[in-house]
Amino acid sequence: MFQSLSDRLSQSLRTITGKARLSEDNIQETLREVRMALLEADVALPVVRDFVAAVKERALGQEVMQSLSPGQAFLKIVQAELEAVMGSANESLNLSVQPPAVILMAGLQGAGKTTSVAKLARLLRERDKKKVTVVSADVYRPAAIKQLETLAAEVGVDFFPSNTEQRPVAIVEAAVAHAKVRFSDVLIVDTAGRLAIDRDMMAEIAALHAAVKPVETLFVVDAMTGQDAATTARAFAETLPLTGVILTKADADTRGGAALSVRSITGKPIKFLGVGEKTTALDPFHPDRLASRILGMGDVLSLIEEAEQKVDRDKAARLARKVKKGQKFDLEDFRDQLQQMNNMGGITSMLDKLPGMGNMAQMAQQNLDVKLFARMEAMINSMTPAERRRPELIQGSRKRRITQGSGTQVQDLNRLLKQHKQMQKMMKKMKGGGMEKMMRGLGGLGGPGGGFPMR
Repeated sequence: MFQSLSDRLSQSLRTITGKARLSEDNIQETLREVRMALLEADVALPVVRDFVAAVKERALGQEVMQSLSPGQAFLKIVQAELEAVMGSANESLNLSVQPPAVILMAGLQGAGKTTSVAKLARLLRERDKKKVTVVSADVYRPAAIKQLETLAAEVGVDFFPSNTEQRPVAIVEAAVAHAKVRFSDVLIVDTAGRLAIDRDMMAEIAALHAAVKPVETLFVVDAMTGQDAATTARAFAETLPLTGVILTKADADTRGGAALSVRSITGKPIKFLGVGEKTTALDPFHPDRLASRILGMGDVLSLIEEAEQKVDRDKAARLARKVKKGQKFDLEDFRDQLQQMNNMGGITSMLDKLPGMGNMAQMAQQNLDVKLFARMEAMINSMTPAERRRPELIQGSRKRRITQGSGTQVQDLNRLLKQHKQMQKMMKKMKGGGMEKMMRGLGGLGGPGGGFPMR
């Protein structure tokens, strides 16, 4: 996420962070590089101008000049100003109203509103233990209504049906009544995509807002559009009293212009980031953590939170007990580990959040076979329970059966069995000598012939 901005900023700041003494000249030179990095990242010009001025004013002040480590102090100022641009802290949804709390989603067509409705519904149900109803007021696209119905079933929330013959206001008023009867805590309303210059469509959503008085009005926008995202959000804010923004496709955005421009230009906070296609891929927006990631310092707090929310604790505890007792690490355990990693966004997502590992995440994204883990899981699923417990049984005809059943090649299966053996050895080392031995054993996964296959 925002890799090109991160690379440029890190490169610009590297020259100054090691300086024992800062002068106006070397600060000016670094700030010129920072300005160029932000402009190349498609950050809005007024935002760049204000950011550079704020950093310069603080950098030439006493807090840097009297610091024992001026270069590090300068880096802290840049981080603090990045946070200030994006908002000082995470702003959560305001749901402390008489149920159902209505959340209205607005935005351009193709920005990812319907998927974001499902992601938000899932987050509220799983994290906040809310009972959620969703409804589509997009009467122009029958496929949008059907899509939301399918997604609602997938994420396990209540769906209120609608059709293209109805008026949006009538649909949502009926949905509110339905949500009250169902004792839903939250009602999320999906709306039709519209352009800010389309007066009739903007009048329609303004009338819808006035009729249902939502507690939250969220603008859903594609992060890939850069500073245009902020400009469009401002145009919508002139018609609707927006309470926040959801930036979609943030995982694919290497520049970061939208994230750094939206708050300053609209005055509205970014509340969530869409970071993938899965319905679990919606993260609360934390400006301090994102600033840390942009500067190559990682985001360990988010990684820990993800682990707490998405790792199956029972399975993890069961595996820990097995390892402690010296029992065999079998292929079912291996499959569980693959699933746990997948739940946390895969290996690239995890690397991206570790300090100093942004480049490794980028290399993994470019070189790692992205379908590898799905194939490995398919192969394990094609085995019998006995084969999963005793991989040494897998020979000859068994290999052919497993690869035919999973649509893979024999060499894929051989590689899987080899990687499992290496994991087994690591688990044995953990029993006797703890984490230090395990970390030494990790080198085996990347050794000749033992690593994950590249593209």
